[in-house]
Amino acid sequence: ALESTQTTSNARQDMINAWDINRNGIMSLAEIDKALRDHLGIDALFDAKPAIMRAFMIAKDTRNTNPSLGKDYIEFLEFRFFLRNLRQYFEYWVAFKRIDDDDDRRISLDEFKQAVGNELKVWVGEIRDPEAEFRKADKDGHGMILFWEFVLWATAKNLDLDDDDDLSW
Repeated sequence: ALESTQTTSNARQDMINAWDINRNGIMSLAEIDKALRDHLGIDALFDAKPAIMRAFMIAKDTRNTNPSLGKDYIEFLEFRFFLRNLRQYFEYWVAFKRIDDDDDRRISLDEFKQAVGNELKVWVGEIRDPEAEFRKADKDGHGMILFWEFVLWATAKNLDLDDDDDLSW
């Protein structure tokens, strides 16, 4: 439902109609969060709040179709971007969680180094200097890679999980 054809556009409109509980043609992050839980029923996706929030924030800024609504909502024209970004950021979230061994929602240098010889080699290719690469990913310089930093790094590296479903998006 991410390509732009009349059929997929109709499918997205049906989704919005089902998800838009206020029936006002726009959706807040709270409405999207509720819809993901209630309509899709995918617990792993619902639990990926950072991925959902990031996809929402990117989508709401893609178009400015009705400035009077403010920037806290997405409209129909932004919904496709939300879905596309949600799919990508969920993949990054899964990768992030696989590296974050202690489940503290941060990747330490040790966790990163451990992943370099395993998962990261498959997902992004060889990393010759793990410490330099870690510093590059750690944008705020606090010694840990947070999810938003990981997204920027993973995007630049074209990270691709080896075991996900790469449909033609």
